[in-house]
Amino acid sequence: MRMPVLSRKKKSRTASCRKDRVIIMRKKAAVFILGAALLLAGCGSDAKVIEGEIKTAGNEEAEETDGETADEVEAEDKEQASEGVSEASHKGYVFVYHDIVMEMDADAAPVIEQLGEANSYFEAPSCAFEGIDKMYTYGSFELDTYPTEDKDYISAVIFKDDSITTKEGVGIGDAREKMTEAYGEGTEELGMTVYRKDDMKLCFILQEDSIVSIEYRSTVLDE
Repeated sequence: MRMPVLSRKKKSRTASCRKDRVIIMRKKAAVFILGAALLLAGCGSDAKVIEGEIKTAGNEEAEETDGETADEVEAEDKEQASEGVSEASHKGYVFVYHDIVMEMDADAAPVIEQLGEANSYFEAPSCAFEGIDKMYTYGSFELDTYPTEDKDYISAVIFKDDSITTKEGVGIGDAREKMTEAYGEGTEELGMTVYRKDDMKLCFILQEDSIVSIEYRSTVLDE
């Protein structure tokens, strides 16, 4: 896949974009931590926070499906979502959601079509390209795009809660050890642990050795 080339004028704007994105990641992580802390203080261990929404534990009959607990069903769904994706057919780390593969710098149109209507949508003039940057939120994650040559390409996937995982099985709330078992030792960049592969990077923010933010990013704005 041919990577777009930034002009010298546009490169000067990308540094601000990168700084703003890191600040946004840290703010989102802080919101997640604050919500969890408030919930634990007020509700004990019978509830958990998902981006400010409280899910209380119901009775056992409501949480069981064909003899399986809700946690077991959720774990199976996560595992099935990552199955059947060929490593050789994609560049970099990819995010898989209900068999839909999201690859950085890939054409966004077919992915957005498969995902269906977004829960929310936002757009703004692009920091680095002529056109519009777009942000689609699908409950558990946000999909961002950048414009070039009359098409939109995937620039980022940002996890919004702990109900999803990476293809390698790592999610928000997991320990540092699980991350290093899956990816090895990353590099430290701007307060994040970063794993680079091909023309993308997988970024984690940790607090007290617990993952509080996960984001897939294109490196197109790093050039």
